[in-house]
Amino acid sequence: MKREIGMDSAELLYENWPGQFDSFSHMEFACSIPQVLFLISTVKPNGKPNLCFHSWSSFGGDAGGYFAVMQNVAHITHTYQNIVREGEFCINFVSADYYSNCIATIINNSIIDDEFEAGNFTLEKSLKIKTPRVKQSFMSLECQLACNVDLSRMGINSMIIGRVVNAAIEEKYIEGVDKRYGKEGFMFNIHEPADYATGQLNDTHVASLEVLGSYAEMKNNPLGS
Repeated sequence: MKREIGMDSAELLYENWPGQFDSFSHMEFACSIPQVLFLISTVKPNGKPNLCFHSWSSFGGDAGGYFAVMQNVAHITHTYQNIVREGEFCINFVSADYYSNCIATIINNSIIDDEFEAGNFTLEKSLKIKTPRVKQSFMSLECQLACNVDLSRMGINSMIIGRVVNAAIEEKYIEGVDKRYGKEGFMFNIHEPADYATGQLNDTHVASLEVLGSYAEMKNNPLGS
């Protein structure tokens, strides 16, 4: 039996902090779809480097370009304001080994903070944009702002779409698949999954991928057969 959850079901859940269901739809926690975590690097008006630990994204494109689509970029953040002002940003993927470093950039995020320094990250010059990359990242996507859309039209968050103009990938991460798709690769955000039996939101969890097999292997020998 499936539980039907609509846009009017927020009253069945308890916020962990006031205004949580304004910043995030309650459906975020009801569905709790894992999403890749990364650091967005930008530059503040005073020249200080800025980092934002972010999720809520997808990546794709066609012959016309490859695009990073980031939902839930809050208007009140330095990141949003920097992207709109400078017209560019960089997405930096780091492994879960750097999780505590990423959290440090959230704690130390004032206009006067150097957030690379706060997270003990090293600046690396980008190839196509002025915004620096994170040297410790195993893959960085240099992006130019292509689109800025307030999906809910409430002035809270925007969907930011960046055109990827350059990708920098560590060589050892493009030799096979294991490093990118295991504990040393992409880390994922499981954002406070809701328990509708109690109405409580559980703690956020961090996850990594486990490769189960290639398409051909799975087609010819599905799990459980």
